[in-house]
Amino acid sequence: MSVRRLHRIVLSLTAISALGVLGIWLAYHFIYHSLASRSAFISVSLYVLLSFLVILLIRYGLLMWLSYLHGVERQSEPADAGEYPMVSVLVPAFNESIMIDKAVAGVLELDYPRFEVIIVDDGSSDETLARALRLSNLYGGERVRVLSQRNSGKAAALNNGLAAARGEIVVCMDGDSRLTNDSLRHGVKHFRDAAVGAVAGNVKVVNRNNTLTRLQSLEYVEGLNMVRSAQAFLGGVNIIPGPMGLFRRHALQEIGGYHTDTFAEDCDITLRLLLRGWKIKYEPKAISWTEAPETLHSLIKQRYRWTRGILQALRKQKARLFELRHDPIATLMLWYMLFEGILWPAMNLFANCFFLSLAWWTGLSALVLLWWAQLTLMDVIVATYCIAQEREDPRLIPYATLYRLFFILLIDVTKFLSSLHELFRVPMQWGKLERLGRI
Repeated sequence: MSVRRLHRIVLSLTAISALGVLGIWLAYHFIYHSLASRSAFISVSLYVLLSFLVILLIRYGLLMWLSYLHGVERQSEPADAGEYPMVSVLVPAFNESIMIDKAVAGVLELDYPRFEVIIVDDGSSDETLARALRLSNLYGGERVRVLSQRNSGKAAALNNGLAAARGEIVVCMDGDSRLTNDSLRHGVKHFRDAAVGAVAGNVKVVNRNNTLTRLQSLEYVEGLNMVRSAQAFLGGVNIIPGPMGLFRRHALQEIGGYHTDTFAEDCDITLRLLLRGWKIKYEPKAISWTEAPETLHSLIKQRYRWTRGILQALRKQKARLFELRHDPIATLMLWYMLFEGILWPAMNLFANCFFLSLAWWTGLSALVLLWWAQLTLMDVIVATYCIAQEREDPRLIPYATLYRLFFILLIDVTKFLSSLHELFRVPMQWGKLERLGRI
């Protein structure tokens, strides 16, 4: 899509958003005067919720514009890396026998002149190690190397792979993912800037076979990749996704590699690079296809671990929350993560409970419909923009109407409960998802 056409889309969506905001503001004004006199609690709650709505609108607007500016900025970037440094692709694997053959086969098909594949088996109890050794024999020990360790976790596996890597650039991917053929060429070009320490890839859901996975597909496009695009314009992406991340090996060695004290090693390593002063970029053409959970139980397990892992990584950096003058971008990213991980889910749950209670006791069910309608309007607008920007499947847009009513509410409940568990240090385990081999 051309920049001019995308510019028209952004302007059109901004105008629609402005009209929606005006209508919402007038409706709130009417409702406030109808209800405020009934109770001081209702009066204060309405003001708080309206303020929260304004914050959400500002958030959506800023993310869309920064993402758009990142797209404009990318138009002036070189088409390729010019030079192609040696790349080491690390594939940590624990009980990935269903996926490992397809994942490695996909890596070996990459359109890149110089790379090696290092499979690190993390004490698998299935045939992962045997399959990996068979791949090494098939393609040659120099092309595909296999390391094995006792079960110690993904971070330890990545550190073992990093120690054995010969490449100047290290690519970390999951054993259940598949990279597109030109992903390395697009990702490596950013390392021409010596200040860039890492590049986040673009993760997409491959198994769009039911409503839940299609909603996750939309979430990856709207709720994750747009945020990374906006952050990349500021040079401060705060989470490099596990299925696709490129790192300068020297930068990883400088900060001591991966730590094993969180359940979100990808978030932890990104924050430590960012706080050390390295730029973190995002490359939408460095695509990794991954398998999303297909059941509610699997999804909740995944998001529970994500949330607690992110909070663990943030706790480690709590002293940096008040160093705005020293490193404004990194500090801003830390506060943004706190907002996304704790404040927003809590406020969203409070808003839904408040409106449902208010509708029950006052009979004003229109208030509930108004709240959900304005959030759904924003989701449809942002989904349309993101899908146009990434040239994604437009059939995902209608799912934006379910996104707020069902999916985000479920995720926010999970975030809220996992935040409470992390606050009280409830013991937890990794909770590996069972893969179905959809790649």
